[in-house]
Amino acid sequence: MENRNYRDREGGGKPRHYTQPKVDKMEMVFGLRPILEALHAGKTMEKIYLLKGTKHSISQEITELAREAQIPISLVPNEKLDQLTRKNHQGAVAYLSAISYSPLDEIVASLFEKGKDPLLLVLDRITDVRNFGAIARNAECMGVDAIVIPSRGAAQINADALKTSAGALNLIPVCREQNLKDTLHFLKQSGIRVVACTEKADDNLTDAAVDLTGPIAVLMGSEEDGISPEYLKRADVRVKIPMIGQVQSLNVSVASGIILYEALRQRKAE
Repeated sequence: MENRNYRDREGGGKPRHYTQPKVDKMEMVFGLRPILEALHAGKTMEKIYLLKGTKHSISQEITELAREAQIPISLVPNEKLDQLTRKNHQGAVAYLSAISYSPLDEIVASLFEKGKDPLLLVLDRITDVRNFGAIARNAECMGVDAIVIPSRGAAQINADALKTSAGALNLIPVCREQNLKDTLHFLKQSGIRVVACTEKADDNLTDAAVDLTGPIAVLMGSEEDGISPEYLKRADVRVKIPMIGQVQSLNVSVASGIILYEALRQRKAE
């Protein structure tokens, strides 16, 4: 559910300055060779920062391996890297992920093989770390089989996210996908209905016609502007949470808890 009163911490109206990002609780790797070795060792990384304009062969290899592993890369000036660490970074800084990501196709195949109706949660540009942690906690409590996030434009899964999730991020699989449009197409081709939670919907979540049983993927939008139009038009079902107050918007973590509870309620009633 969109929350139009929320300002995206990365994309809000404040001027952009090269300040220390709130990722200091994540394990850092710096230097071209150490990052390359970590990638070869199969370490899961949250993000890699590379010096803009560098032509170093190791940097190019890091870029290729990161793209194969769907690890976000940012090309930044030297000032940005100096803000991240005072050590000799050699034009490269990376943060190791607090969790390991899971392949979505394998999870979907495994669920169907077990005769289970998948209940997935797809998050479009949820950038606030604590919101993400709270959503993960909701998802685990309500029986969601996996959370799907984009490789770019998503909250970094760090110590704050783990803490806010109350440990749920250690229990529920998280899938990081390169292209959510392709991901939604894959889910639909796999027989999973995409249910968008949006205030743009005509149907209320409480309407008798709203069916959240069977294989479904619940799609939630960003804190600032909701679900992207290109994803919204790919939804099989659009629902909104009925409200009678004057604000007419909910925090996305609260909205996710409401729709996931309704999905759980309907599934248990079958």
